[in-house]
Amino acid sequence: MVGKGRHSILGACSVDPVLSFVGPIGLAASVGTGLVVDLVSAARPGARSLRDIAADGPALAELSPGRRGVALLVGDDLPPSEAVDILERLAARWPAVTVRVTGHDWPFPVVPVIPLYPGRFLAQEVPAGVWQPVGAQSTPRGPGPVLPRLRPGALRRLLTGQLPRRSRWIAAWRPVWDMPWA
Repeated sequence: MVGKGRHSILGACSVDPVLSFVGPIGLAASVGTGLVVDLVSAARPGARSLRDIAADGPALAELSPGRRGVALLVGDDLPPSEAVDILERLAARWPAVTVRVTGHDWPFPVVPVIPLYPGRFLAQEVPAGVWQPVGAQSTPRGPGPVLPRLRPGALRRLLTGQLPRRSRWIAAWRPVWDMPWA
């Protein structure tokens, strides 16, 4: 269930803690309206989580977006094997679903979000990924789009739950939906 159209689920992961959080948001925001499911973080007390939705079934309001933008849902340590069915139900009505994962036991394609450090010392080779420059200019060690710099103001907005207005960084994520991910 990947690719163009209304039924898209992509996992996103990164070894960098900031990129692992903002990458899935940028990917979802690039299509205008999307759902980000964070399978890595625990739920806040009193907040409804994917674990709750899997146990109780989704409310009608959770099955589709009520407004334009990005919604965030925390998995609350729900294993990927238990999350698949409910994610497929959500993806049937959401324009895009991105999932923050740690990588290995995820049944859908995963987009590696890789920090692009200056020089070759910290560079890693990967089959394909989305590259985020960190510091001075450097060359990616594999195929995939190189994002523009994430401006400090835009990063601050993302980390506080707001989307930056007219962001080149978010727009650069759009082609990622059409790429073949393993």
